Amino acid sequence: MAEVLIIYHSRTGGSRQMAQAAFAGAQQEGQARLLRAEEARADDLLSAQCYLFVAPENLASLSGAMKEFFDRCYYPVLGQLEGRAYAQMICAGSDGQGAARQVARIATGWRLKEVQPPLIICTNAQTAEEIMAPKTLSENDVQKCFDLGAALAAGLTMGVF
Repeated sequence: MAEVLIIYHSRTGGSRQMAQAAFAGAQQEGQARLLRAEEARADDLLSAQCYLFVAPENLASLSGAMKEFFDRCYYPVLGQLEGRAYAQMICAGSDGQGAARQVARIATGWRLKEVQPPLIICTNAQTAEEIMAPKTLSENDVQKCFDLGAALAAGLTMGVF
């Protein structure tokens, strides 16, 4: 059965909550696997047919651990993922656009097909204390993530992408 692979990095819990909600939604509609960016390998990417990348924005950029995942896996899978579907979710303190652009550029290099605009959840954390504090997402935000995971798995199962 076709699989949605959800790869995430989280430092304060927001991205983890997003990834876990999307995973629950994807499992409801099909086959899914959830991996931390530090654990994900090129073989994991090759065995999946659809991807959901979930990361926090740090200093207007993609988090270092998520970027390291892409750096580590980029060349080993280059030329082998063309046309596979992907989406992304960003947990941001401000606008999240910098991190979303970075993921989109990497996905373009892999020739992945974006099937959903980036879902950016803004925590509005602006002070050092707010930024470093554990995050708790609203039920509405968690539901958006669940729905995105379910939509990816359903689309994959139905052969939409």
